Amino acid sequence: MTDESSLHAPAVSLTALTKSYGHGKPVLKGIDLTIQRGEFFTMLGPSGSGKTTTLRLIGGFELPDSGEVFLNGVKVTRLPPYRRDVNTMFQDYALFPHMSLQDNVAYGMKIRGVDKAERTERATKALAMVHLEAVGDRRPSQLSGGQRQRVALARALVNEPSLILLDEPLGALDLKLRREMQVELKKIQKQTGITFVYVTHDQEEALSMSDRIAVFSEGVIEQIGTPEELYERPASGFVARFIGSSNILNESGGEILLRPEDIRLETQDYALTSDEAGLSGLVQEISYLGPVTRCRVATTDGDRSVTAMVPSRQARGLDENMAVRAVWSKESAYPLSS
Repeated sequence: MTDESSLHAPAVSLTALTKSYGHGKPVLKGIDLTIQRGEFFTMLGPSGSGKTTTLRLIGGFELPDSGEVFLNGVKVTRLPPYRRDVNTMFQDYALFPHMSLQDNVAYGMKIRGVDKAERTERATKALAMVHLEAVGDRRPSQLSGGQRQRVALARALVNEPSLILLDEPLGALDLKLRREMQVELKKIQKQTGITFVYVTHDQEEALSMSDRIAVFSEGVIEQIGTPEELYERPASGFVARFIGSSNILNESGGEILLRPEDIRLETQDYALTSDEAGLSGLVQEISYLGPVTRCRVATTDGDRSVTAMVPSRQARGLDENMAVRAVWSKESAYPLSS
């Protein structure tokens, strides 16, 4: 590939990647994936689905059994990590405890022979990007978990790579701090324009941060799309169940998806219009969640049930075992492919 054409090549292109460990079943079963430059791209899936292995193949920490890895149009399948224009940010941060934050961030440049003045300038700039420039002389032990996470991010950013790989980097943080860092990571990614490839099993995290998401299941990619596409138009029952809360009902020989927020509760004698469908039954469960209340309604024989998310002010007066009718618009029922 010529230099000119590589300027327009995707940030990452994976072709027919397979990977097995020992004599076990394949971890990856032929992954094809293209990630555009400047994307915040997330690989989402349950444990063991292949997302972290794919990330490690991109970074060069593992070699595929077959298939190819291209970064910015250049084949790097057999190149070691240090020969790829990639930095990786791990969940455990991997900071040197005996070094200051400034020296931690500058360490990679020191190994590469960058002169001290430039190391200092670039490390200070990277720490400023994560709002830690005032504490660059501190040691990692003097920081909170969230601050150490920011240092690890600054270290990944300092060499201005074309690609940053992030392997569940927020997993060790509490919920409040995770949400703050989600906003911060997305902001920094947009500010720098660096391609971020992010691995998580947390679907809410993926939906809130990503430009596009690849949903992994048992070594294959079930679907790639924007958060809205995956939530509103899942390609399979697996994606529908994994992305957000869902009701999957059998109807007319196929499965339909109903999101809980599309269901409302009426009195049992409510008359359905021609545009509506419904299920009559008893309230089996009521869970107050603040602005919304989760209610499960099941038929008296327990054969069918749906879960509805009802605005809490509208849920007042509901009791368990109350007879109701769960109602939804036919248009909100999304048919799932087999």
